[in-house]
Amino acid sequence: MGYTGGNVTGQGKPEYEALVSRQEAEIRMLEVMRRCVTSKLKCDREYAASLSAVCAQGFKCGPGGAGDTISGGSLVAGAWKRLLDELDAASRAIRGVCDRIEKNTLERIAGICAEKRKAKKTYQDEYNRISLQYNNLVDELARKKADYTKHLETYRSMRSRFEEHFFKSGRGGRKLDDVREKYQRACRRLHLVHNEYVLLIAEAQESKKDFQTVMMPAFMQHHQQELENIIVDWKNALTELAVQWNPASEEFVQIGLRMESCTDIIQPCEEYNDYTKKTDRNDAEIVFDGALVQDDTSGHLQANQLAVDNLTMDWVRNKMTELETRLKECQDAMETSMDNKSENNTELQLIELRSEEHRLQKQLDVIKKALFEIGCEELPSGCDLPSLDINDIDITVDGTLKRPSLGNVSQASSMMTIATTLVTSSLVDILRKPFRRKSVPNSGNGNLSMDTNSVQNNHSAITTTTASSGIGSSVKSLIEEEWFHGVLPREEVVRLLTKEGDFLVRETTRNDENQTVLSVCWGGHKHFIVQTTSDGEFRFEGPSFPTIQELITYQYQSALPVTSRSGAILRQPIPRERWELNNDDVLLLEKIGRGNFGDVYKARLRSTNKEVAVKTCRVTVPDEHKKKFLQEGRILKQYDHPNVVKLIGICVQKQPIMIVMELVAGGSLLSYLRNNSKTLTVLQLVSMCRDASAGMMYLESKNCIHRDLAARNCLIDDNNIVKISDFGMSREEEEYIVSDGMKQIPIKWTAPEALNFGKYTTLCDVWSYGVLCWEIFAKGGTPYSGLSNSKAREKIDSGYRMPAPEGTPEEIYRLMLQCWQYQPENRPHFDKINTIMESLVKSLSPVSPKMRIVEGAKSNDISNVALFMLRI
Repeated sequence: MGYTGGNVTGQGKPEYEALVSRQEAEIRMLEVMRRCVTSKLKCDREYAASLSAVCAQGFKCGPGGAGDTISGGSLVAGAWKRLLDELDAASRAIRGVCDRIEKNTLERIAGICAEKRKAKKTYQDEYNRISLQYNNLVDELARKKADYTKHLETYRSMRSRFEEHFFKSGRGGRKLDDVREKYQRACRRLHLVHNEYVLLIAEAQESKKDFQTVMMPAFMQHHQQELENIIVDWKNALTELAVQWNPASEEFVQIGLRMESCTDIIQPCEEYNDYTKKTDRNDAEIVFDGALVQDDTSGHLQANQLAVDNLTMDWVRNKMTELETRLKECQDAMETSMDNKSENNTELQLIELRSEEHRLQKQLDVIKKALFEIGCEELPSGCDLPSLDINDIDITVDGTLKRPSLGNVSQASSMMTIATTLVTSSLVDILRKPFRRKSVPNSGNGNLSMDTNSVQNNHSAITTTTASSGIGSSVKSLIEEEWFHGVLPREEVVRLLTKEGDFLVRETTRNDENQTVLSVCWGGHKHFIVQTTSDGEFRFEGPSFPTIQELITYQYQSALPVTSRSGAILRQPIPRERWELNNDDVLLLEKIGRGNFGDVYKARLRSTNKEVAVKTCRVTVPDEHKKKFLQEGRILKQYDHPNVVKLIGICVQKQPIMIVMELVAGGSLLSYLRNNSKTLTVLQLVSMCRDASAGMMYLESKNCIHRDLAARNCLIDDNNIVKISDFGMSREEEEYIVSDGMKQIPIKWTAPEALNFGKYTTLCDVWSYGVLCWEIFAKGGTPYSGLSNSKAREKIDSGYRMPAPEGTPEEIYRLMLQCWQYQPENRPHFDKINTIMESLVKSLSPVSPKMRIVEGAKSNDISNVALFMLRI
């Protein structure tokens, strides 16, 4: 008696937990093994794919590949192909190994992992079931022992009471009988519990013996057998992996042996036996395919001739320089090679250098021939025009020349001599005042209009005049000539030259080099660069002269083509327009601002001593920007209105190009508003809006779209008169579509349709005018303050409109809102706007009632008139 129980199974808790941990570790190892095998298979497949790619690259040297010319009879190529075949076989073998492992071994490892998990679960379930049975018996034994102890205490208590009553009461009495009965019941229950406890002890002892000697050994033996079977499968899987991954397996050994024997077929002495037969060439003749230029109806492109025009001239010259440099280097290399005759391969090097010299020289000859044919002509389109025959030249009594319709060869020859002599002061004066020819009717028989004696007398007079006046070098400088237009852009030149024979002289810059150009209208617009001889004289294709004036005089008076290829003849000089000023006539005084293309100066005209404003264009800006700069002057020159800044002239005789305008003393309207914000009255502000509307009404009548109307682009004079300025973005069209994106667009001043679709009309200027009025009444405030351009654009599209600035008359704000209608057709035109503004200005006279403003003043009759006009 007294067995307290405990875990008496054949395996303790620590051993059980250790075995479970071992099985879990094995399961994890199986998972790692499966992932590693999968990764190994992926690497092997990629390696096999790389080998296949290498083989495919190597096979390009085989038949049909890049090296097909040597594969036919080359033993090296054959060995190389066999080597690649074996390498490709190795690639296929590796893929086969991967397929077998994936199909068999990898699936087996997955199965082992599943069996391992199942065995672990079975072990845990059986162990827990057996342990539970024994633990239940032990728990019952513990409960029975507690019951035994309880009844023993009761028995002892009842015995004590019985003995106490027995000695006190003697052997009789009712109370003693009750105590004796209780004592007997306690004794019986104790004996019963004792018997149950004895039987339970016997059962527990036998159970312990059975668990230790029978049940647990049998369970452990069964589980061990399962684990051993799994280990057998695991071993077989690893063995299979080792066999498949063995690089020294029979399959790979055979591939390696075959690869080693690939080079056995190479016999150096037989490699080039068929070389001569294999390298025989039968190349086709190299000729220009005439079909390529058959569709070129313009005649620009000719077979075996370079296309030399203004599009390719720079390339041709650079190519010629490059070829000359390479030719010089080649010739130097030839001399060096000949000096080092002791070196190997000298003869072969010389042959190669001579061949290169011939190729370079041939290309140079072609280029020089083309440049010689083009002469000094600058062909924008590269087209050929037929040359005209030179007619006879008649000389009138006053020394001017005329071409008769008929004449014989001897007369033409003598007239050529006379024309060469006619570079005199009288002819230069004819060119300057301006060019005019006096026509002499042709005689019926086509002879010269004067006899030989008169011609000789006139020639003598011309010679005498030349000697007396000293015209060998021109008295005037080229800039002083009326037909010299300075750096006028080609686009302006094209606009001026409208008739056949119209011509002028200008300057241009190419490759940082200043060039003088003769521009002629002749079958289009042609431009000829004046060539300079080594003696410093000037010429085209004919004789050279000391000055450009004499050269132009000769070409004009002789009526000879400038170049034989172009056939262009000078007939009518085009003098400078009245607004073309000489740069030297403008004296710059002080810098007063900065524009998009250059600085703005206060200046003085030397001729009138009048102060003016001058916009300059930086010399370094691209030609495209110079065109945009001159566009403002071209637009302004035709406008004359008190509310539009006036153009005085444009200086294009030399760099920098300048636009000369009236000097508006008050400067920028924006700066004026900000500097005088505290003193400006409502009448003054409304008058500014009226002035701007008047100027824009005038521009609208001229179909001019300003595109950049804002306070910063308006000027104000001493009398507070506002003038529209800055026409750099303007267009003389009823509608203008932007094609160059939205660069430099003033977003907050631009109408929605222009921002969204690039479509500009005068109604876009109406929108900008509304913003200008807001700026005026905000005393130079910034529109949409605090909003970025993109945010302001989003809010406008969503219906937002700026609130009225403080103190803005209600009618003015109503007009702003009308100008800011989203649909352009709902906005008023400038004639209606100007009518409204005139009415509002009159209403502010001292005798009239004051206007009601946004803050709540009552409207008057004039306001109602303005409102009525807005509704119209």
